[in-house]
Amino acid sequence: MKKLLALVLAAVMLISVVSFAAAEEKKTLTIVAWDATTTAYLAEQKAAYEAEHPDVEIVYVDVPSQDWTTDMATKLNDDKFDIFMVKDVPSLLNWYKANALLPLNDYIEKAGFDLSGFKGMDEYYKFDGNQVALPFRSDFEVLFYNKDLFDAAGVAYPTNDMTWEQYKEKALALTNTDPANPIYGTFYHTWLSTAVNYTVADGVNTLLDGNYDDLAYFYQIIQDLEDAGACITFNEAKAAGLHYSGVFGNGNVAMMPMGYWYVATLADKIASGEYKVKNWGIASMPVKEGVKPGSTFGNLTGVSINAVSKNPDLAWDYIAWLCGEAGAKVTAATGNRPAWVSEDVAEVLAAKEGFPTDEGSKAVLLPTFVAIEIPGTDNTAAISAVLNEEHSNIMTRTVSIEEGIEAMNERVGEILGQ
Repeated sequence: MKKLLALVLAAVMLISVVSFAAAEEKKTLTIVAWDATTTAYLAEQKAAYEAEHPDVEIVYVDVPSQDWTTDMATKLNDDKFDIFMVKDVPSLLNWYKANALLPLNDYIEKAGFDLSGFKGMDEYYKFDGNQVALPFRSDFEVLFYNKDLFDAAGVAYPTNDMTWEQYKEKALALTNTDPANPIYGTFYHTWLSTAVNYTVADGVNTLLDGNYDDLAYFYQIIQDLEDAGACITFNEAKAAGLHYSGVFGNGNVAMMPMGYWYVATLADKIASGEYKVKNWGIASMPVKEGVKPGSTFGNLTGVSINAVSKNPDLAWDYIAWLCGEAGAKVTAATGNRPAWVSEDVAEVLAAKEGFPTDEGSKAVLLPTFVAIEIPGTDNTAAISAVLNEEHSNIMTRTVSIEEGIEAMNERVGEILGQ
């Protein structure tokens, strides 16, 4: 009996030692993120990765969004942190110049990681040939439309290969200028991006090249639609402080270019009864002649590895998982648009309650090309300021389109030293 008891005690002690050793060997991956405690998809990503990797614990270091730029300056090259989330390209460029990032090229090559699922978006995280980050989220521009208004007007729904001229024709055909019951063919939020950033969807033009003659085409469409009463004017929207969300939700706007992020808000507010619009869909953004249908622009959220991380291999494993299809499905299940594009990921997005069931809307989830809104360079901030100032001048009609474009060319030319 004593021998049996001794054996049992020895077994218990052995199990305890093994369990303790296993706990001791658990690896910690520290990720610096903004608003980590209030961003739901971060918790889902952490839970999913840890479930697949029980020997890893992910710890988020939370930084308030408004303090991101200044706070990150104190964390670069600190080996307590493994991964830095990427909020914007200009900041990423500054981190790269400070030698604070580990290039991912060798990891990508060794793993045979296929970058094609990013549809070109990975290129915006590459400097001097060094891939210093990968994207895991991308909210690109799509065209929202109210099916009931199209049906009432007898106008065919937008298609995913529509040109800007066809878009303009539909907007005019859908418009009812009766003051008692106005129907607007479309709505443009007051941002520069929702007005003219479509010029970058060809993969050739950028908003940093110093020549803005190509923007005149888009400004002319907007002003023609304003003059016809087919959209609320820029001045009216500014004066009333209109927000795109409520404007489309009110049910009397037929189309609206906006970022994909609006899908979740729209579906939720329709379900709660807050919005009047009921039947809606999305289409790919219209394109100019010669631009591949399904091309659009957007913004990225990504991840990078701290150059002095003590766990670079583990950090890469997480990044490859998060940014690839497995992590993309987890992100998509939260209602957020992953950067990775595939049929399987699209199916997860389309499964969200309230998402349109038509095949056209589902096809929008497979863009052919996504350009970044504005790349990161040393001149990005200064150029953006000029473009936004002149955009306001054009849209308020303080100056003509031609005068505004000329001012953009001249002022940005001075910045670029041309």
